Amino acid sequence: MKMSIKSFFVTGLATCSVVVLLPTLLVLPFHEKTDGKLGDHLNQQIISNQMNPGKESNGIKVSVYRSKIDKVEKVPLDDYLVGVVASEMPAKFNEEALKAQALSARTFIVKRLEQGEKNPEGGDVTDTVMNQVYLNRDELKKVFGADYDWKIKKVEKAVASTKNEIITYDGQPITASFFSSSNGLTENAEDYWKKSVPYLKSVPSPWDQVAKDYIAKKVLSVESFQKKLDIKLTSKSKVGKVIERTKTNRIGKIAFDNKIMTGREVREKLDLRSTDFTLKREGNDIIITTVGNGHGIGMSQYGANELAKQGKTYKEIAQYYYQGVQISKISPSLLK
Repeated sequence: MKMSIKSFFVTGLATCSVVVLLPTLLVLPFHEKTDGKLGDHLNQQIISNQMNPGKESNGIKVSVYRSKIDKVEKVPLDDYLVGVVASEMPAKFNEEALKAQALSARTFIVKRLEQGEKNPEGGDVTDTVMNQVYLNRDELKKVFGADYDWKIKKVEKAVASTKNEIITYDGQPITASFFSSSNGLTENAEDYWKKSVPYLKSVPSPWDQVAKDYIAKKVLSVESFQKKLDIKLTSKSKVGKVIERTKTNRIGKIAFDNKIMTGREVREKLDLRSTDFTLKREGNDIIITTVGNGHGIGMSQYGANELAKQGKTYKEIAQYYYQGVQISKISPSLLK
């Protein structure tokens, strides 16, 4: 889904009859344009809750594949969101930035449920950066240590303050992608994913320069570099030739002799922080310098925090990074 700041984290329905619940409008205001999958998914959970009251508490639960233990756990929606926000964004960040993160996280899972997507291992989502990083409260206690109480309360407040809110475009929940920090501009979706998305357009984010390790270096041996990219360097000094840049000055395409690769391919194969990188050979080493951290599409987390410090609300932050969107409500009768 996204690259986050904390990439080291590895990652009630009131009792009533089914007859009353089934016709209920599931998601407002975009229920008229959904294909019914969200309704089917949620109604199955409603029926399951009523038939198995000892196994399910009131409310929608998210099935999370826990990668470390190879097990699927069902987590109440709000608990899931607390675990995601606490894992994806530092709790020390401004409250409005945390609210914006909660809004994005909720939008992601609602869209996922609407589409009825499942992971190969089972569950609606994984607990890694493949979807959204998630840690439960016991895991967060170990990570936060003595700061657990104030951090978890702050995150809980951010989730509660945005309760039932999601980001929509043309009546549909958006792909609420986010990342740590940009190179000063967020990326156009089509320049990384090769698919244009109207609300994922480049916007200035100069505040990202305050991010930790905004400019970072990574060193790989020539042997490792060649192996990872499946290339053979023929020059003792030059490493690749940039043949195309995106509109935001990231690497679009780069040639290694006759082999042409996209910036995304190089980033993923070398596990780089971003596609804004330069390559330099020093003896038997390749020095890679990157600017920013993440794919650059959607909301910058450091940018969100800096905007919050300037007095922007979470809604203003979301509508800045996701162009032309609205903040909509999920029906409180179904998602509590």
